[in-house]
Amino acid sequence: MANIPNRPKPPVLGRGSYSEALRIGEILRKETVGGALLVAAALVALVWANSPAADSYFALRDLKVGYEPWHLDLSLGAWAADGLLAIFFFLVGLELKREFVAGDLRQPAKAMVPVAAAAGGVVVPALIYAAVNWGSAEALRGWAIPTATDIAFAVAVLAVIGSHLPSALRIFLLTLAVVDDLIAIAIIAVFYTSEIHVGPLLLTLIPVAVYAFLAQKYRRFFGVRPAAAWLILLPIGIVAWALLHASGIHATIAGVVLGFTIPVLRSKASGGPEAGPGLAEILEHRFRPVSAGFAVPVFAFFSAGVAIGGAEGLASLLTDTVALGILAGLVLGKPIGIVGTTWLMSKFTRAELDPSLKWIDLLGMSVLAGIGFTVSLLVAELSFGLGSEHNDHAKVAILAASLLAALLAAVILRARNRHYHRIEAEERVDADRDGIPDVYQQDGSA
Repeated sequence: MANIPNRPKPPVLGRGSYSEALRIGEILRKETVGGALLVAAALVALVWANSPAADSYFALRDLKVGYEPWHLDLSLGAWAADGLLAIFFFLVGLELKREFVAGDLRQPAKAMVPVAAAAGGVVVPALIYAAVNWGSAEALRGWAIPTATDIAFAVAVLAVIGSHLPSALRIFLLTLAVVDDLIAIAIIAVFYTSEIHVGPLLLTLIPVAVYAFLAQKYRRFFGVRPAAAWLILLPIGIVAWALLHASGIHATIAGVVLGFTIPVLRSKASGGPEAGPGLAEILEHRFRPVSAGFAVPVFAFFSAGVAIGGAEGLASLLTDTVALGILAGLVLGKPIGIVGTTWLMSKFTRAELDPSLKWIDLLGMSVLAGIGFTVSLLVAELSFGLGSEHNDHAKVAILAASLLAALLAAVILRARNRHYHRIEAEERVDADRDGIPDVYQQDGSA
């Protein structure tokens, strides 16, 4: 029998396609601005909530606005968590679909490792939190708090400390966070829905179906360049959101569902038959600035404000297993889960780390993934309720863990950034006339 030559192993954190690198780079630039606004909003809320004018902050957060018969008599804090955050989750749905339809993750060999790493980065922090809080049924309700990664916050830190890191690491971080968000969405839908009202839930299917039909047939209704399609789809999406909110399921899930209904075109560069902007690109262009520049910062403003209570408050925080579980889950559990899962994948599958990268690079990115902010704050409120002691301690622990993860990642990645900066200076490759760097053409990924 003829000997069959061994095929080379597909690299973990490989370079990917040039079109994907350009797209991810554009997303990261937008998220960097949003991350800076998010951090600023959280700092303002934290300072205000611990100032002599703290009562005015909590009065503003708890101010009710809305129409009660439609189950929409909500506080401003609840509007931010249930309403504005739906815009963020709509973009998560768009990004997920785009990654698996037109991005590099449409290839199972490339999708396998980051998806598995994201799962490890969810499971291990949850297990650590559960181990710390074992025996307390009330505290265990927060097991999902340390499972999320905040992409906007993490990218803002990465932009400051990692300007010369390989694009593969940046793509890995974004992919990790997107899959992480998908898992968090599933957790919220399954474990944090206490009561379901069947009538509104069934009615939700009507606007979702209309929305999906118009989205799929958008060229027929809105022309070749449907710049105004969002003006028609937005009111329908709001109706779907309101009905899902009335059903008892967290309303942010509506954003993800609607995002999944938007068609994604595969360009010729990615092996598809069509080129040019599609509805997914147009809606992302319209709503990403709203999400990063307004929705998420406003949510952070209303969610991050917590009265620490001085030295006595910090002392009670350090004795609360909820806070300790969150700190351990985000700072230790995330890197252990991500690096450990990736290492197991490299040992027991055909995947291996790209030769141009080192395991210390992956460790730095995994520590950076311990920045859990937006979704972690949301899950904390769903777990313990707004204003409860556990929720206040959870908020402080999320802020502290995110800051500690950012500092630790900065120590690791700054050193690696200098290393890759030297490599760029020594081995700079000029682009050809077509504008595509030679390195992408040599391995056929352009």
